[in-house]
Amino acid sequence: MRAARGRSAGGAALVALALVAPAAASGDPVAVRHWEGLAHGFIGLRTLEGVHLADGELVETTAPTSGGNRVSTRLTLHFADGSLHEERTVYLQRKTFRLVSNHVVQKGPAFKTQLESTISASGRVTVRYTEEDGKEQRLEEHLALPRDVANGMLLAMLKNLSPAAPKTTVSMVAITPKPRLVNLEISPSGEEPFSTGATGRKAMHYVVKVHVPGVTGVVASVLGKLPPDSHVWVLTGEAPAFVKAELPLFKDGPVWRLELLHPVWPKEPSEGKEPRAKEAEEKDSQDGGR
Repeated sequence: MRAARGRSAGGAALVALALVAPAAASGDPVAVRHWEGLAHGFIGLRTLEGVHLADGELVETTAPTSGGNRVSTRLTLHFADGSLHEERTVYLQRKTFRLVSNHVVQKGPAFKTQLESTISASGRVTVRYTEEDGKEQRLEEHLALPRDVANGMLLAMLKNLSPAAPKTTVSMVAITPKPRLVNLEISPSGEEPFSTGATGRKAMHYVVKVHVPGVTGVVASVLGKLPPDSHVWVLTGEAPAFVKAELPLFKDGPVWRLELLHPVWPKEPSEGKEPRAKEAEEKDSQDGGR
């Protein structure tokens, strides 16, 4: 496993300030306008230049409970180099979305830090990660989680936002690897055209910015330590659907493209043959029937 690289002096200062920075101000939980349910999609991960990195799937199931429908999601990405990214999330959907648990595993050479994190609704956060010297470290903290915490639910929340809202703010637990609360500021950037086959369609483009409150946020902005903006495209209408996203999967990581894959079927045995070979095969078949 490749260990995390050392932090710069500016990065060390940022981490020190994070210890005394005020917590992120929470917003209102996102209202449920479209219920999540049973789904199974195939996902591909590529660089922005189109180089293939990983294939995977997104599985979603739901079950009714006394506190609202309980939704379980699993996003799995298997990299060509053997690396793995897996995120499992459980949340309740009733009038709003409420996190129950979030579990993330990232391992293999695609990731600078080998990491496993778990967040529970009680605010208990545990993080296991590998340092530069190869030693495994474990952090356990208790955070006062706001009602709008969005870990593992961002795609579901985006499908429920009104495109007319100029900005929506939700909270997220950032794993750096020290867990801390940040804000995500989500703004619609207008519709953009795409097509499925010969049919033209439009998707709403959302820009997601990470906002670190207090002195830490100011220092992060000055030092250029804020993560890049994420971009997500959602098909709106009576049944909103995820189309693609461009986002980093880990701290200081590159922006990669996550998008739906379409099935590819194997060709019939005769389709790949030369015309003469097919003719000979057909003639043999006819001769055998005489």
